[in-house]
Amino acid sequence: MASKKDGGDSIFRIPPYYYLHVLDHNTNVTRLEIGPKTYIRQDHERVVFGPEKMITVAPRHYCIIENPVQKDKDGKVVFDKSGQAKLLHSDQEIRLAQDPFALQPGETLKQAVTALKVVVANAALKLRAMLDFEDESGEKRTAGNEWLFEGPGTYIPRKEVIVEETIRATVIKPNQAIKLRARKECLDRDGNPRCTGEEWLVKKTGAHLPGAYEEVIDIVDAYVLSDKTALHLRATKTFKDDFGIVRKNGEEWLIKMTDTEAHIPNVYEEVVGVVNIITLTNRQYCVVMDPVDEHGKPQLGKKKLVKGEKSFFLVPGEKLEKGIQEVFVLGEDEGLILRANEPYKDEEAKVDRNPGDRWMVRGPDEYIPDVQVEVVMKRKAIPLDENEGIYVRDVKTGKVRAITGETYMLNHDEEMWKKELSPTIETLLMSGKDPLADRTNREVPVTMTRDKTRVITFRVPHNAAVQIYDYKEKKARVVFGPELVMLGPDEQFTQLSLSGGKPKKPNVIRSLCLLLGPDFCTDIVVVETSDHARLSLQLSYNWHFESDKVTKDDKVVESEAAKLFSVPDFVGDACKAIASRIRGAVAGVQFDDFHKNSARIIRSAVFGFDVNQKVRDRFHFVQNNLIITSIDIQSVEPVDQRTRDSLQKSVQLAIEITTNSQEAAARHEAQRLEQEAKGRLERQKISDEAEAERSRKELLELVANSAAVESTGQAKAEALSRAEAAKIEGEAAVQQATLKSQAMTIEAESELERLSRARAAEIKYVREQDELEINKVREMVGIDTQKFKDMVEAIGANTIQAIATSGPEMQVKLLKSLGLKSTLITDGSSPINLFNTAQGLIGGLQGHGPPAPPRAIPSAADSDDY
Repeated sequence: MASKKDGGDSIFRIPPYYYLHVLDHNTNVTRLEIGPKTYIRQDHERVVFGPEKMITVAPRHYCIIENPVQKDKDGKVVFDKSGQAKLLHSDQEIRLAQDPFALQPGETLKQAVTALKVVVANAALKLRAMLDFEDESGEKRTAGNEWLFEGPGTYIPRKEVIVEETIRATVIKPNQAIKLRARKECLDRDGNPRCTGEEWLVKKTGAHLPGAYEEVIDIVDAYVLSDKTALHLRATKTFKDDFGIVRKNGEEWLIKMTDTEAHIPNVYEEVVGVVNIITLTNRQYCVVMDPVDEHGKPQLGKKKLVKGEKSFFLVPGEKLEKGIQEVFVLGEDEGLILRANEPYKDEEAKVDRNPGDRWMVRGPDEYIPDVQVEVVMKRKAIPLDENEGIYVRDVKTGKVRAITGETYMLNHDEEMWKKELSPTIETLLMSGKDPLADRTNREVPVTMTRDKTRVITFRVPHNAAVQIYDYKEKKARVVFGPELVMLGPDEQFTQLSLSGGKPKKPNVIRSLCLLLGPDFCTDIVVVETSDHARLSLQLSYNWHFESDKVTKDDKVVESEAAKLFSVPDFVGDACKAIASRIRGAVAGVQFDDFHKNSARIIRSAVFGFDVNQKVRDRFHFVQNNLIITSIDIQSVEPVDQRTRDSLQKSVQLAIEITTNSQEAAARHEAQRLEQEAKGRLERQKISDEAEAERSRKELLELVANSAAVESTGQAKAEALSRAEAAKIEGEAAVQQATLKSQAMTIEAESELERLSRARAAEIKYVREQDELEINKVREMVGIDTQKFKDMVEAIGANTIQAIATSGPEMQVKLLKSLGLKSTLITDGSSPINLFNTAQGLIGGLQGHGPPAPPRAIPSAADSDDY
């Protein structure tokens, strides 16, 4: 706002409500200049601030001035001797709505114009005193005191007070409470004194505004109780609850619906959990441990039986032993094994039970055990077929027995016994292999698992035997198939470990049953002749066990049956014995003799000779009654390579000799056949020449005859041929004419038929065209008629009549107005037949109808040719 005229800024024009500060360098005093005015700066003066707009505080606003000036009682500024305004240094002044004012030199605006804080309902400002003062109500405030300015209202700030925060009321809904804590000793809203750190609940529904020294910790919701739920509480301090009962620290209790429908836990109550009601049906029961008596005292170590139908809550400290249990409903084939845990009197059986006693309750019945009784297990009768069984052991005596072929229930002194077998026998039993069909399969897969408490059964196939040994009786029995074997508790199978493979190796075949044959086995035996030729023989033996001695009068002879299993490996033993005999016999002959007579040598060595020096037909092993009936030599191969090569050369030489002899015989036979063929050829040649001479003679005779016939019959033949030719020509001409006439007839008929069809098609086409044209004309006439009819109906009959008669009537009226009776107007170029006209007039007069109106004759002016 300064004017820069005359080369300087010494003139300042101060608008209204503006001010500036001027420093006088002579006195070092700063004064205030307020507009409106024009200030001319002197040389010893300098404007240090401004021009600046005055501060305007609107209604309901305020500002804070720091280092305010001092004022007297009349509100005027106090100046010192030098004319400088006195300031209250480090002080503040809050100025409310007033006229615009200027800042005195030294005053600063700490806080700009700000709207006053409006505190709404259910809210408050938390204030804290910075200085000691006395408020408008006369209450003295000490520095550090805190209090609330509650709404609704407008807060007028003071320099001694600062606003800490705005606090809003907490709305307490039904079934809710707020937990408060005292930060300092104070009085709550109800006037109750509170200690520092004390907590309490406010349950009154509505808005609650905490005090200055109160803080809201939490909003606590009430637990709504029903007839099926209860609240489990624990006291964290000795206090008196809402029901007037003194609760000690650590005490636990239940709040049920009978006490209150909704419960808000106190500050000294800890919610352990919500307890659901326990409901027992008439088929259930439970055992409560550590029950509480009628005085609420727990009976530690005791138990209580609760039977249904009943509903109850577990009191704190009580617990169910095994939860809710079902009543034992026993059928006819069921039972319960019971054991007494403490002495008591069995009311049902009228027996005193001691701890550890075991007994059994059989069905049909319903049973609920007492608290002194423990249910060990539930038993069910086991139905057994005649081919099924179980192993049972008496727990008192230890005796084990097998129960088969009946429905059996274990009593309280019995238990199921597991029979163990060796792993090999277990594998053979569980493999599920057929001893006959699967005997070539050496792998033993385990396809199932065995119930060890069941009696072990084994199906002995036909023509087989199984040996079972009883270790308790120290006896063995042999069972012949087909039969089902059931092992007793002390019985075991006798396992067979037989030799197998080629050549035979021990312990290759493992089996439980012994096949009695007939069967065969194959072995490879290495022998050496007297001339040291080592040969490998593959032999097959047919064998069987002699079973005639085993049975006598349909009874098994135990001594003979035991012989079958007297040799553990009868295959290996038999093969070794046979191989030994063969080696001994072959060692005494040469290779050539053995090669020619191998079968006889081997059979005689194995079977031996009878008294008649004939080879026997069987080889009998007395130890186990094994019979070898025949031997088949499948192959003979030298072991030594040189012997094998020599044998191969000799065989090739023998084959070559045989081939040469066969070739010589064939050559001789061919020569013989060739000579015979040549003789037959010469003989045939001679006979053919004779036959040719006879044929030539006959030919000459025929030639002579033909020459005679030719000379006499040539003329006749020519005449006959000419006649025949003429006849053929005539017949051909007749036939040709006939065929030609038929062809012309066919052509004419076809042409006639074609023309008829063409004319018929043309007539049909023309008829259809005419019908279409007629239909078209008929439809067009109908359309025109309808059109004309519609037009007549649209115009109206009277209108048409008026239009038709308007012209002649006008002419008649015109002629009448001229006084003319009749007139004739012509252009002179068209002749008029007056006779016909007169005739027409006379004829018209003689008619019965009314006279026609005179017809206007067009004038020359109306002609188009004018």
